[in-house]
Amino acid sequence: MKTENSRYSRRRFLRRAAGAAAVFTVVPRYVLGGAKFVAPSEKVYIAIVGCGGQGRTNARGLFQEADAQIVAIADPRDQADYEQWYYKGVAGRLPVKAEVEKRYSRDNSQFKCKDYVDFRELLDKEKNVDAVLCATPDHWHAFVTLAAIRRGKHVYCEKPLTHNIAEARAVAKAAAEAGVATQMGNQGRSDEGNRITCELIWDDAIGEVREVHAWSNTGGWASGRGRPTDRPEVPKGFNWQLWLGPKANRPYHPAYAPYNWRGWWEFGTGAVGDMAVHNLDPAFAALKLGHPISVEAVKTAFVDSEVIGDDNHMIWEFGPGEGHGPVTVHWYDGSLEPPRPAELEPGRRMGEGSNGILIVGTKGTIMGGGWSKSPRIIPESKQRAYGRPPQKLPRSPGHHRDWLNACKGGPKTCSDFSYGARLTEFVLLGDVAVHAQTKILWDGPNMKVTNAPEAQRFVQEPYRPGFDLATI
Repeated sequence: MKTENSRYSRRRFLRRAAGAAAVFTVVPRYVLGGAKFVAPSEKVYIAIVGCGGQGRTNARGLFQEADAQIVAIADPRDQADYEQWYYKGVAGRLPVKAEVEKRYSRDNSQFKCKDYVDFRELLDKEKNVDAVLCATPDHWHAFVTLAAIRRGKHVYCEKPLTHNIAEARAVAKAAAEAGVATQMGNQGRSDEGNRITCELIWDDAIGEVREVHAWSNTGGWASGRGRPTDRPEVPKGFNWQLWLGPKANRPYHPAYAPYNWRGWWEFGTGAVGDMAVHNLDPAFAALKLGHPISVEAVKTAFVDSEVIGDDNHMIWEFGPGEGHGPVTVHWYDGSLEPPRPAELEPGRRMGEGSNGILIVGTKGTIMGGGWSKSPRIIPESKQRAYGRPPQKLPRSPGHHRDWLNACKGGPKTCSDFSYGARLTEFVLLGDVAVHAQTKILWDGPNMKVTNAPEAQRFVQEPYRPGFDLATI
């Protein structure tokens, strides 16, 4: 059995750069089994919280990293069928447990992955866990990440980082104080295109940026008005009350879980929380955007206080900042898209069709796909004449790899919670404007809507009794 001292020594080693002096001897890899062998003392032991489609996807990604080992998982549902959605197959606690054990039993036939219904029990019992990956629905993100951070764990959390703006600030503050390695799961941040977009803009390839337009056709998770009225039974093996967590009690319905929770205000953040975090990120990074002056939902399919509608057009106005002059940022989802640029060649699709970004400057326009991919000055003849910008940013080894390196004492990640919280706050102000049904004026430093007091409750939402971010 490991003592407290041995656990501390191994954790201290993980937080230092590879090669730093450790308090125990690490046997060289070549002695133990070849160049790809990773000694147990070098592994990062990970717990996954949330084993639905995205949790399963993250597990499969971590399988590709030799120094990562998933040792425990938690989810209130034992299994669910995702075949009708793009994840396909079956996910949930038991299927993911089976995949994890199958993968690691190749090297250790006795390997077992611990599984828990409640992640809090996991964190209390699994003392050897170094890091936590959170892939729950949005309404649980802040609670899971804060619980892990306060126990000294490194954390990777899927996007958006939190369900509301106040949570984003709380998570960023806790992570900074704890000094743990963090990463938000906006995977396009690690794409080559994200760096190239920054370098194009910083090289003055398109002049001063005045407008940004990004879009995604995602949505359609919920329809109708209000809550479902029928009362199906809770599926066997599903702890519905735990899934609800900090949200007020309501009857179970498959319209909420396992998949369509994104379309409900209580649990998700809609298309802007789902995809603007990806598709607006290149401009956010390149322009070093801070707090906007105002945000408005100029077109919205606002349904009611329950259902998040499709077809939203949101506009953020920014004053001059570190990396830009005054700039207007547009987001479109559902069936809406920005006007087609005049300089885009006839017959050439805009962005990658269903997702994309246009960054409009005084000397030209950059067009890219979703997730930061394939930025190009348009028309193509102008891109060819310009060439490639000077490289000013290091390239990412991969989004999970970036985080694992940071867990072991390497550089901070490209989307650590300081950055991820600011990006999350930026996009979620669009949802606040949808609720307000008016242009909101934003006092960023004080986290306050100054002209529509009724909108403030969407900046910091209440929780049901027993849930408190300060004590999780």
